[in-house]
Parts: sequence; C-alpha cells; structure tokens
Amino acid sequence: MSLVLRENLDNGVVLLRMNRPEAMNALSLASRVELDAHFKNLNDDSEVRCIVITGNEKVFVAGADLKEMASMSASQMTLGKTRQMWRVITSCPIPIIAAVNGFALGGGCELAMHADIIIAGKGAKFGQPEVRVGIMAGGGGTQRLTRAVGKFKAMKILLTGEHFSGEEAFEMGLASEVVEDNQVLGRALEMAATIAALPPLAIRQTKEVILSGADSSLEAGLNLERKAFDILFDTEDQKEGMQAFIEKRKPTFKGK
Repeated sequence: MSLVLRENLDNGVVLLRMNRPEAMNALSLASRVELDAHFKNLNDDSEVRCIVITGNEKVFVAGADLKEMASMSASQMTLGKTRQMWRVITSCPIPIIAAVNGFALGGGCELAMHADIIIAGKGAKFGQPEVRVGIMAGGGGTQRLTRAVGKFKAMKILLTGEHFSGEEAFEMGLASEVVEDNQVLGRALEMAATIAALPPLAIRQTKEVILSGADSSLEAGLNLERKAFDILFDTEDQKEGMQAFIEKRKPTFKGK
C-alpha cells in the first residue's frame, strides 16, 4: 500500500494525500522516502502548476513516528535521511497548498509550514509538542514558526507544546484561510485551480522572489524583484496576458 497517494487532476493540479490512517499519518522513514520521491518527480515536471498536500478528515499528519525514533542515537539522526524530505520540498519551485484537517502536530505542523499557503479547518489542531517527549522541533519548526507568527507566540507554542486551533492559526498569521472542516480540501483545490490557470513562469518567479527575499535586506529583495519582473517581459505569456487584457478576452497561458 502506498503511504503517499498521488492524484493528477486535469487542470495541472496534483493532489498528494498522506495515507497511514492506522498511525494517524505519522511520518515514518518509509513515508518520508515516498514523499521525497513524489516531490523529486514533481520538481522536474513542467506540466504541474500547483500541488495540494493533505491527509484525511481526521488528521493531516500527527507528527514523526516515535516508535522508529525512540531508540535512535545522535549519529543515526545526523547520518539518516529524515531531513532529505525537507530539502526537496524547500527546493520545490511549484506553489504548494497544505489542506489541514485534524491534527498537524510536530513534523505535521512543520510539513504544513513548508507549504506556501495553508488552508485550515476550524477544528484543526496545530502544535509543536516535541518538548513533551524530551526533544525539540527539528524539521524547521523553531525557525519557520518564529518567522510566521513572531518570537513571543512561537516561544509559547514551542516551550509549552500546547495545541492551537485552526482559527487561532489564522489569527496569528500561520494559516492563510480558515474554513469549515468539510470545506478544507475543496477550498484548497479551488485555490490551486486558480493558481494553475495563471502564467506558470510568473507564478514561479513570484514564489522564488518572496522566499529568497524573506531573509535578505529590503534593498536586496527589491533588486531580486526588479530582475525577475524585467525577465518576464521576454516571455510569451506576458505578451499573451497583456494582449488579452487589451482585447478583453480570456488569455491562454503556455508557460513560455
């Protein structure tokens, strides 16, 4: 049985569904390897316009598989491949939407934070509870959460291990939108379709500039923006988009 299901939709959207329901979708080494393989394939596929990653109606990802990790040594953690998944997702040039229902804890919260947009259900439960089992967030949680919500909220979450709801995630700036639980995946796919219909080169450049400029000075970020903006004027999609606007018709974007 595949631990990560892939569904290719007709509009350039790919849906990845975590599939370990018996273990609340906990990130085992095997599931990490499958997710890593999916993203490697997606990163090289020019036909893919947006990726949606989700779990099921009860759980997104409940964290890492503690049964696998409990007896591991520091050297095993350092030499292992558990961090490989994070790198391949980080390097993905395609917009990623996390559709979060139920628990998104520990590695699950970190997986959601690797997305570009998070759609959360009101009943979702986020958290970084690693301190409660004697470790700390190790998949980017200390850094991404702090950048998303600020030092003081991040400190509270990371030092107490307490859960917080989808509505709280939205209020603190972690979630992009919060919707009713039964609308999460539908809303994520709707947004993915909107993004997929737009010029992919402009979309990819926008994502790259936002992420590259986030840790740069304002001037460095603006320089990146200017160069990316100018480059897009050499694309067919720019000519098509502006001409379609002038002619009051729907544009056809080809990613060229």
